[in-house]
Amino acid sequence: MPTIRNIPGPYRFFFYSFDCNEKMHVHVQRDKMICKFWIQPLALAMSRGFSSKELNAIRELIEKNKDWIMEEWYEHCGTNSRIEN
Repeated sequence: MPTIRNIPGPYRFFFYSFDCNEKMHVHVQRDKMICKFWIQPLALAMSRGFSSKELNAIRELIEKNKDWIMEEWYEHCGTNSRIEN
């Protein structure tokens, strides 16, 4: 479960190793709450426990760090990983 480092805030951004066959996305966790965002286009895929306000803050963090998240995805999954449905 690779963690994406250097994104400020109380969240852990990560990928599951078996997720590389899905389109590009990132999981975000804080305490017992978790969500998943598709990267291109940026959209919420699922959420458990986060408020709308916090999901908006997470979305902004993903948008600001999108290039870094994509770079980490390619590093982990390879450049031939699936991007679109």
